[in-house]
Amino acid sequence: MANPVDYTDQNTGAILHPVTKPVETDLLTIASIGILAYILGNIIHEGLGHGGACLITGGRPLLITAVNMECSADNRFVTASGSLMNAVAAALFFLLTRIARSPHLKYFAWLSMTVNMLSTAGYLAFSGIGGFGDWAMFIQRFTPQWAWRVGLTVVGAAAYMLFVRWSLLALRPLIGSDRGQRFVLAKRLCRPPYFAGGIVECLAGALNPQGWLLVALSAAASTFGGSSALLWAPYWLKGSGIPTGPSAEPMPIPRSWPLIITANIIAVSFILILGPGIHFAH
Repeated sequence: MANPVDYTDQNTGAILHPVTKPVETDLLTIASIGILAYILGNIIHEGLGHGGACLITGGRPLLITAVNMECSADNRFVTASGSLMNAVAAALFFLLTRIARSPHLKYFAWLSMTVNMLSTAGYLAFSGIGGFGDWAMFIQRFTPQWAWRVGLTVVGAAAYMLFVRWSLLALRPLIGSDRGQRFVLAKRLCRPPYFAGGIVECLAGALNPQGWLLVALSAAASTFGGSSALLWAPYWLKGSGIPTGPSAEPMPIPRSWPLIITANIIAVSFILILGPGIHFAH
C-alpha cells in the first residue's frame, strides 16, 4: 500500500496537502518473475503441447529444445498443440489471478496468463503473415493458401487485441485505480519481464544445433515480437478505454531473494539444457 505523507511549505512551514509516496515495487524481483513466466510458457508450448500431443498420437519425441520439438509422428494435432496448450494454460492462470492473495503469486499468475495468451494469438498472426511457423504448417495443402493465410492473420490480430485488453483489465488489482499513477505502474510491471524473459529465451535459442535462423524466426519472434504488447499496452491506460478497477490502492511487489535466486538457477539450467536440446533414444 502507498503511504500518505504531508507536504510542507518550506517557507511558511504550513501543511498544504497530502502526497502519496510511490509504490515500492522491486524491479529485480519483477524481472525474475518474468524469467520464470517466460520459461514456463516455453516449456508449456514445446514440452506439454507439442511433446504431449506427440505421445498421445503414438509418436516418439526425438528432440526438444527451447525453440522446437521433433516428433516421429508428423500430424496436424502435434503441430497445433503448442498453441492450444498455451491457451489452456492462460485460462488456468486467469483463474489463479482471481484467487491469489500474495502479490508475488498474483503478479506471476497475471504475467504467465498474459505471456501464454499473447503467444497463442501471436503464433496465428505470425504464421499468416510470414508463411512459416506452427500454424503455417497446419494449413499446408489447404486451398486457397492465400485465403487461409489471410484468415490466420485476421483472427490472430483480432485475438491479440482482445487479449491485450483482457490482460490490462486483469492487471488492475496490481496498479490501483488512480488514472495518473496506473500508467506508470503498468510500465514498471511490463517492461522488465519483457526484456529479461526475452533475453533468456534468445540465449537458449542461440545454442540450438539448427543454427541462428531458427533463433531469429522462433526465439526472437515469439518472445520479443509475440509479447511486444508488454511494451505498448500500458499506453492504453492513459485514456478511459480501460475502466478503473475496484481496488483503490496498488499492490506493491517487494524484493524477494528466494525468487531472484530461484529464477537465476532455473534460467542457467534452461539455457544450458534446453538450449542445445535433449535428444531422446530412438
